[in-house]
Amino acid sequence: MATTTTTPDVQPKTAPVLTPSAIAKVKEIMATQAPVPAGLRLSVVGGGCSGFQYSMAFENGAGMMDKVFDFDGLKVYVDATSLMYLGGAHVDYVETLEGAGFKFENPNVKSTCGCGSSFNV
Repeated sequence: MATTTTTPDVQPKTAPVLTPSAIAKVKEIMATQAPVPAGLRLSVVGGGCSGFQYSMAFENGAGMMDKVFDFDGLKVYVDATSLMYLGGAHVDYVETLEGAGFKFENPNVKSTCGCGSSFNV
């Protein structure tokens, strides 16, 4: 479970959750970057065929409106607006015969598109 490092008023149930598989993969990818980033930014951005899509990017520090979560030493930055959409979401890293990638399971989503990469709330 995530722990909040900058704002103790955020309850763990509102935090996104990264699985051990996702944490390990992000750390593995981060280790190949030069310079090594400070952490991972999770966000929700407008776009896609259903209105919103997930974004993951490396980050060098927290912004003024960010909540910072620690997952086994991996810092995850989420801006306040994205946190409204990502609260309770699970992020996993899966490898199948069709390919490998990060998978979001979000209880806030009301519908998704056919490609599975965008959603509506």
